[in-house]
Amino acid sequence: MWKPYINAVMHHVPEAHTKIAFDKFHVAQHLGNAVNKVRLEEHKSLMTIGSGVLKGTKYDWLTNPDNMTDEKWDAFESLRYSNLKTARAWSIKETAMSQWDYKSRAWTKKAWARWLSWAQRCRLEPMKKAAKTVKEHLWGIINAIVLKADNGRSEGLNGKIQRLKGRAYGYRNRERFKTAIYFHCGGLELYPVTAKR
Repeated sequence: MWKPYINAVMHHVPEAHTKIAFDKFHVAQHLGNAVNKVRLEEHKSLMTIGSGVLKGTKYDWLTNPDNMTDEKWDAFESLRYSNLKTARAWSIKETAMSQWDYKSRAWTKKAWARWLSWAQRCRLEPMKKAAKTVKEHLWGIINAIVLKADNGRSEGLNGKIQRLKGRAYGYRNRERFKTAIYFHCGGLELYPVTAKR
């Protein structure tokens, strides 16, 4: 979702507007940050009146419900159904995360249009800002949903490369860095054929 990246791809790839896909992870990251900002603001205002209801709940709001244990999900129920602003922000985020199961471009556009309408009217500034970001990048989000594209593998590979770079405290030149990437990430068979027998 980085503008220079989008511009470079648009310049070099034919029909890039139909190929660029902004996957679920990046959308979840923007919306999760917005939910956390709402939580922080609300927690601060609740603490002034002596209520610590949001204390220690950061990861409850940010954890993917599919990754929660049944006990954690049940304990989170009273917060989810409360009239807290954070609960409303969380509902907006989770509804957006449920939009990734569509197959038709037309139905996907309709679903996101409804979601955008709700998110932009919610009176929660961090969520409205995140909704604006989603709206600006909606064409790539729809591409990701319809094409069933995600860049999880490339993100994982990039993370591995960044760890290599960090472990070496940098490389003296690009060729050595490139060699290290090929060695660690290239999947090369390093044992002689006779050693495998």
